[in-house]
Amino acid sequence: MKHTLLIMIMALSFYTGMAQNTIIGTVTNAEDGTPLSQVSIYFPELEKGTATNTNGSFEITNIPNGNFELVISSLGFETFEQKMAISSHTGPLQIALVPSAIEMEEIIVSTPFHKLQSENVMKVERADIKELKGNGAITLSEGISNIAGVESITTGVGIGKPVIRGLSANRVLVYAQGVRLENQQFGSEHGLGINDAGLESVEVIKGPASLLYGSDAMGGVLYFNPEKFAQPNNTEGDVNLNYFTNTQGLGANAGIKTSTDKLKFLLRGSYASHIDYKTGDGERLTNSRFNEYDLKTGLGYQSSTIKTELRYNFNSTELGIPEEIGVQEKDRDPELPYQQIDNHILSSKTGIYFKNSSLNVSLGYIMNKRKEFEEEHDHGEEGEEEHEEEVHEEGPALDMNLSTFSYNAEYHLPELGKFETIIGVQGMHQTNSNFGEEVLIPDAKTNDIGVLATSHVHFEKRNGLQLGLRYDHRNISSEEPMELTSEILDRSFNSFNAALGYKLELFNKVTTRINLATGFRAPNLAELTSDGTHEGTNRYEIGDPDLNHEKNFQTDISLEYTNKHIEFFVNGFYNNINDYIFIQPNGEIIDEADVFAYVQEDAKLYGGEIGFHLHPHPIDWLHYDSSFETVIGKRKNDEYLPLIPANKLVNTIRVEGAGKSTWLNDEYAFITLRSIFEQNKVDEFETPSDNYNLVDLGLGGTFLFNKQPIEVRLSANNIFDKTYISHLSRLKTDSIANIGRNISMAVSIPF
Repeated sequence: MKHTLLIMIMALSFYTGMAQNTIIGTVTNAEDGTPLSQVSIYFPELEKGTATNTNGSFEITNIPNGNFELVISSLGFETFEQKMAISSHTGPLQIALVPSAIEMEEIIVSTPFHKLQSENVMKVERADIKELKGNGAITLSEGISNIAGVESITTGVGIGKPVIRGLSANRVLVYAQGVRLENQQFGSEHGLGINDAGLESVEVIKGPASLLYGSDAMGGVLYFNPEKFAQPNNTEGDVNLNYFTNTQGLGANAGIKTSTDKLKFLLRGSYASHIDYKTGDGERLTNSRFNEYDLKTGLGYQSSTIKTELRYNFNSTELGIPEEIGVQEKDRDPELPYQQIDNHILSSKTGIYFKNSSLNVSLGYIMNKRKEFEEEHDHGEEGEEEHEEEVHEEGPALDMNLSTFSYNAEYHLPELGKFETIIGVQGMHQTNSNFGEEVLIPDAKTNDIGVLATSHVHFEKRNGLQLGLRYDHRNISSEEPMELTSEILDRSFNSFNAALGYKLELFNKVTTRINLATGFRAPNLAELTSDGTHEGTNRYEIGDPDLNHEKNFQTDISLEYTNKHIEFFVNGFYNNINDYIFIQPNGEIIDEADVFAYVQEDAKLYGGEIGFHLHPHPIDWLHYDSSFETVIGKRKNDEYLPLIPANKLVNTIRVEGAGKSTWLNDEYAFITLRSIFEQNKVDEFETPSDNYNLVDLGLGGTFLFNKQPIEVRLSANNIFDKTYISHLSRLKTDSIANIGRNISMAVSIPF
């Protein structure tokens, strides 16, 4: 399959018989006809755009013939969106934008038809990474937990695993650079493996997305969009500095990007270092320190017939694995036990445009190298210092390489009336190899292939219907007999999945969405083969090679109301899961560790989110946001599932540009109250968690220094230094509190 795809891409890349069109036009204010500058003009499918000049004029070259969505957006105006037939006869465009206090809409790229959220049949949450960083988050995992319905299972501040509506680990698929991120995500003792530097936004699909992404997307998808290349014939760059008081954290990243009419290039490097974090009690959690290096680069080419880009990301992280509040020190190098995790992500994305159709192909190669250094070897009666030195000399106790090649080819058929249809094939080949003394999961291979077809049917008033069908096949095989059964593992899993969604404008400014979808997840190697002590989790884990694949059916209903003063939404879901896999203690002890075994049972999760946004006109600088989220998870026997987030209420008051300062631009300030409720709906092996309230503050803006714009941000999280323990903290069983007060300062300098 890999060779077939490569040959197909090479052959199609020579197709150059399409016309090259230039689109010109002007954008004005609909109220008074004045020209608008710095308005974004963008063709989402082509990933090509520009901005208007001071006269409101724009020009985009090398546009192929065909029907393409055009999106024109500017802060303070309604987003303009229209399907356009592009040809050599396309004349100058005259666009008048209507002033609006409603937030500017963005394109959603995690769903296949690249629609504005107001047009999307599936509800997708989108957040700017810059905005999440402005809230003072130390890590990306912490930042995305500010999105309603998204939480994080944490081990200190450096280790976090995303949770979407109560589902986590392999049930949440992460996409970066347009390819699926594979980095032993079943493990709870390491983080996402990507850095927020060089990321533009994140989109969250909450619910089964197996139709679009296959196995492991039954709980949802986190889709991270990389920063865009510079606009044609432009060069730009920036330097960003961060400091965090609690962890004495240092962060810095710098990037540069340049583009001609057809060629594009970008480069960004970053570094972060943190000492042990301090709790609200004033004690530091020993070995919660971590260091991270990250490099991202990209090369692109675009003409009227083809666009292609090649991106590479290297991420290296040293993560201390905290176990206790011990020696109070401020070292930055992790103690034993700790992990060294290296991620290499190489991806390519190519779009080829025909007269009324297009082909998009994404290829990805990921090498995940994971090493764990532990204090467990017997060296006789040597001193502690010599003992530690010899452990380092011996190398890692756990040394695993996970290599993954993935492919995704989607063909957008010519539109037929109101039907917009995509057919596609996706898959991956994955190899896990062990080189250390310990073997957590065996040497094994995983092969995936899936085929899909999905259509979007357009009706009047932006109403729409989306439906699709998919078939997947996954095979998992070990190279050596498993220690658990002394047999070779060779399992295959097959699944049909379907999705149906409908978006309807019930009344003026009132929209409802109804989505029905199935999903599946094949058990991972840890669940099938584990038989040993997992030092990262301090327990002895036992798998089950006869586990079935999980299958779920989820119903989502959302209702939204929007006018120039108020935005309101309510989302509800019911998720029924057959053969849900989870781990629980069985009462035994092996090698002085509690034994945890993987088991299966039918389960259900239900709940939702409610949100409210007030921005009264004409005082558009004032914003009040409120959101509430709740999830309940139960097994078939009516007992509660483990690791279900507590209910949460978040209220934020934010002001933007209220003072109309002459020396500070884009100024803002906010205060947030996060109220986390008591969680007493817990698994029989969990303990309830208390309620608590956290208060955050922040302010920032941009000023000119010798004509150089400088952006500054200041935020203070948990300003009252509250001592609390999150229900999703893996340190909860040891009564270790989460991070206390943390003040962050950031400076960004563009050039």
